[in-house]
Amino acid sequence: MSGLKKSLGMVDIIALAFGAMVGWGWVVLAGGWVMSAGIWGAVLAFLVGGLAVIFIGVTYAELASSMPITGGEHTYTHRALGVHVSFICSWSILFGYLSVVAFEAVALPTVIEYLIPNFNQGKLWNIAGWDVYASWAGVGMLGSLLVTWLNIRGVEVSAWFQKLAVAGILCVGTLLMIGAILYNPAETSAVQAPAFIGGISGMMAVIVMVPFMFVGFDVIPQAAEEIDLTRPEIGKFLIVSLIVAVAWYAGVAWSVGQTLPLVQAQNSTLATADAMSNAWGGKWAGVLLVIGGVLGILSSWNAFLIGGSRLMYAMAKSHMLPAFLAKVHPKYNTPVNAILLIGGLATFAPLFGRKMLVWIVDAGGFGIVIAYTCVAISFLVLRYREPEMVRPFKVPAGKLIGLVTIILSLGLLVLYMPGMASALTGVEWLIFLGWIVLGLVLYVYSLIKYPGKSKAFMDAEIDAVKKLNVEWLKNNKLM
Repeated sequence: MSGLKKSLGMVDIIALAFGAMVGWGWVVLAGGWVMSAGIWGAVLAFLVGGLAVIFIGVTYAELASSMPITGGEHTYTHRALGVHVSFICSWSILFGYLSVVAFEAVALPTVIEYLIPNFNQGKLWNIAGWDVYASWAGVGMLGSLLVTWLNIRGVEVSAWFQKLAVAGILCVGTLLMIGAILYNPAETSAVQAPAFIGGISGMMAVIVMVPFMFVGFDVIPQAAEEIDLTRPEIGKFLIVSLIVAVAWYAGVAWSVGQTLPLVQAQNSTLATADAMSNAWGGKWAGVLLVIGGVLGILSSWNAFLIGGSRLMYAMAKSHMLPAFLAKVHPKYNTPVNAILLIGGLATFAPLFGRKMLVWIVDAGGFGIVIAYTCVAISFLVLRYREPEMVRPFKVPAGKLIGLVTIILSLGLLVLYMPGMASALTGVEWLIFLGWIVLGLVLYVYSLIKYPGKSKAFMDAEIDAVKKLNVEWLKNNKLM
């Protein structure tokens, strides 16, 4: 077990997961949802797609309450499928976390660019057709240094920052929804989007995007040892955070469809901001919503840095990555070197421009879905292999839920394959392949340098968890 400090309460973990899921995409993409499926088609797509993600979330909820160990998937997959699959799963989702943290360093200056005319100054170079400016890169780099510093100072500091950011997002989103309720489309001559566009195919175009809007709930298992809640509460509030996010996205989709005429949606670069301006009759409202989008960037950034650094720390402790990444700060009890490495990579990310980072994020998303699939399989394997395993939060009809979740996860993997509308490009496949090669080099090196230690360490952690579970049963008078 680790020396990390239990500091996260109920509000902290809901804010952590919700803030990770709600980044910047809802500001940019909502107009596209409505144009693809119509107002109620988009809402229904998020309800259906959100239900699929909740299926994945409940498997995490049961496993997180059973094995509250830093690293989450890292531990679950080892217990069910062995050390090699554990590395594949952990390395895959780590790529996803790194890509999101790096991309947020690019999203921040993109927002400032929208708010401040003539913001781009001091052209540096062009990468993949994208001009990189000193002012643009500088804002992203400064933002990265700030978020990295907050994380080093302790999970309490970053948790307070997370709660403030999420509170701001919720306030702005509530204003948007209230404005949409009060808005009367009949008072304008513009044509409003119909309830449904394109039938089932229109909805499917939105459902394809839904899972990627919900990436982030899985940061809760990464920080499990720092959560100061009962075992069942960890599982329950993970699901609560997902339900809140489903309601959020459905509400945003309806609000944008209600207040943004179809023609304006087709020509909008920030559809949700334009919808907010219409709802309240002033440009100030759109600017306010963009500020809410900035908070979404920062909250997602912060949450993925927490999750990624804890996973890297867990992999280093189990001798799968270099040992220096397992160092804990003597004062703040945070995995300082893992935070510095991820934060450092993100700090340099803006220098490569936005197009390069889009490729990395797309490839990283594939890694996240691989991890989801590994966890779903682990959930079902443990239900069969260890039916008596202590499950403080136990999912009803677990074997059926596990089977459905595996099917859903495999369906998500198919979306990335050639021939699909959302398939990875050739460059993105090369980036993913490069990450796999790097992982293989590090893993083989670790196996040679620390023969048998990874398995021995993780087996010892599982034994420690089993002992803790026996104590939990005794403390709760269940044995």
